[in-house]
This record gives sequence, C-alpha cells and structure tokens, in this order.
Amino acid sequence: MTSRWWLPVLDSPEAAAPRRAYEIVVVGCSLGGMHALEVILTAMPRAFPLPIAVVQHRHRASNETLPSYLRRFSRLPVVDAEDKQWIRPGTVYLAPANYHLLVERGELSLSVDEKVRWSRPSVDVLFQSAADAYGAHVIAVVLTGANDDGAEGVKRVKARGGLVVVQDPESAEAPEMPRAAIAAAPVDQVLPLDRIASYLVDRCAVASPA
Repeated sequence: MTSRWWLPVLDSPEAAAPRRAYEIVVVGCSLGGMHALEVILTAMPRAFPLPIAVVQHRHRASNETLPSYLRRFSRLPVVDAEDKQWIRPGTVYLAPANYHLLVERGELSLSVDEKVRWSRPSVDVLFQSAADAYGAHVIAVVLTGANDDGAEGVKRVKARGGLVVVQDPESAEAPEMPRAAIAAAPVDQVLPLDRIASYLVDRCAVASPA
C-alpha cells in the first residue's frame, strides 16, 4: 500500500486550486523521464491548448533521439526548443542537450550558463523563469528523477501563485526528485503517473478524445 504520510495533497482535483486561465505547462524529469513523458504524452489530446516546456536531463550527444522518440507517442508536435523561438499553443518544447531552457513572456530562450544542481538543462532554471514570466498562470509538473533539481523552482512557482503537480514517488522509477519537490513547498497535487495527463486536461478544461 502506498505510504501517504508525507504527501501534502488534497483529496480531489476539484479541491486542489482555484480555477484560473493557465497559459503554460512546464515539466521536469530525469532518470526514468523518457517513460514518464511517454505515458503523459500518449494520453494528451490533440486539442490540448497550452504549450508544454520540458527539461529532461539528457546526454549532450543525444541530438534528435529524444524528440523523435516522443513523437511516436504524442498527438502534439514535439520539438527541440530554439533560441528566441515564439511559443505556440499545443506544442511540446524540449530543452536541447547541454542548454538551459528559459521561458520569457511568449518566447523561449536558451543559455549555456553554468550548470545548476549539476545539470544543464536544469529544471530549476525552467521553473523559475516560467514563474517570473507567467506568475499564477503556470502549471509545473515534477516527474521521476534521481536528484533534487526542480525543488527550488517549485518554491518559485508556488511563491508566484502557480500550480504544482508532482508524480507520486511510489510510482516513480527514481523517487528523489518528486520527494524533494514535495519537501520544498506545499504542492497542489501528488498523483500516480497515469493520472497526471487527465488532471492537466481537466485543469485546462479540455475534452479528452478517444
């Protein structure tokens, strides 16, 4: 049975947070993340209206491997982000290997600044920039991972009024990243991996097709 003593989560999605017009979803993952992203993107409807920016810790030589893999499962376009790229709704933007991905208002940017939490791309960098740009209109999702990258970003998202969803560590291949996020701030939902996509669809008021 899943241990829930450490989960600061409300019992129902409807009770989790006030309804508001969200504008972007940001996702962070590391070890086990490719499978987690596959599960979520497979369940996302083609009509999902928000852009999704993703940091998956990846090898600097991964090139096109990750986006081409995820396109096999996603109804949404999946691309590596480019510097100074305008953000389009219903598109999945991946942080390229060895670049930080930052969100500005309506635009993405890339950086080769120093590693954060030993990572480039860094989940913290993505989450913090999105929180600063979009405030309460951000949904941040923390998935499986073997370090604490993302915990500081979760703090920033919550401080700006955004919504934080965390994969239940019991369903994560590597529970350290979800646990660090949960310990960092009062997150809104802790969900099994297979419930995250439907929760996002519900929060964004999208009908999920067959």
